[in-house]
Amino acid sequence: MADTELRAGVIGTGALGRHHARVWAGVAGARLVGVTDADPARAAEVAGQHGGRAYAEAEALLADVDVVSVAVPTAFHHAVARRALELGKDVLLEKPMTATLAEADDLTAVAAARGAVLQIGHIERFNPATGILLSAGRGARFVEVHRLGSFSPRSLDIDVVLDLMIHDLDIVLALDGSDPVQIEAVGVPVLTPRVDIANARLRFASGLIANLTASRVSVEKVRKFRVFAPRTYVSVDFTAREAQVYRLETDEGGRPRIASVNQAAPDGEPLRLQIEAFARACRERSAPVVSGADGRRALALAHTILERMAA
Repeated sequence: MADTELRAGVIGTGALGRHHARVWAGVAGARLVGVTDADPARAAEVAGQHGGRAYAEAEALLADVDVVSVAVPTAFHHAVARRALELGKDVLLEKPMTATLAEADDLTAVAAARGAVLQIGHIERFNPATGILLSAGRGARFVEVHRLGSFSPRSLDIDVVLDLMIHDLDIVLALDGSDPVQIEAVGVPVLTPRVDIANARLRFASGLIANLTASRVSVEKVRKFRVFAPRTYVSVDFTAREAQVYRLETDEGGRPRIASVNQAAPDGEPLRLQIEAFARACRERSAPVVSGADGRRALALAHTILERMAA
């Protein structure tokens, strides 16, 4: 597959899926074959904008592609992704991975059995600022995260923990590596029947404490991730794709000084970087950057947080 054109498709052309189609249409070495959606008019609109064919059924689309982005509502992630994997198609599955852990385990098993690439769409992993955070923030002892946004009708089928906080849960897990051993959480349904604002305080086996707040009912949009480590402080603005790194150093006279670097992360749209990384994994038959196991781990932590809220 390394030297052949990837035939790509998109299942689900809503708020996220239409952008998958846009990016696939411009990925080198790939061709957007088509899209499909429960709303045929929406699929036709997206196909008209970005090329390819609007398919009436996902089964017909899967017969014509090698790889597929799945951007349907979370409740349908398992069924749609499983069918694609059963047919040997490589799948980029939007987050959260599935509705349940059993479904996540099943998808991972099917992908392994079929030798298919399964990548989970934790897009913040591909924010250029995240690379700086993960490199400079090693050995973190405390993490403070705020991911706040105004109310939108998108993704109201899931709680804010699975909609927004899960991005940061995935990054904290990637940063620390150990498992959480203590979890305190609170969540409030403000404008919907589901949790719209949530806070979780996590203690990890390594000793790291992480305090995370996520809201979809805030006035302003905030995407801030702060890391405190011995002699190091890292502040990341995911929206601006910038990272500020402060380190305690000693000068030539042995006196302490604070060295600061404001690092503008390398330019690049996270979704494009994510899809390009997925395409490379498909061509090279290599492990994806965000595996099914990674998606499952973030999902498990999100569910545990929701269980603590309900206790």
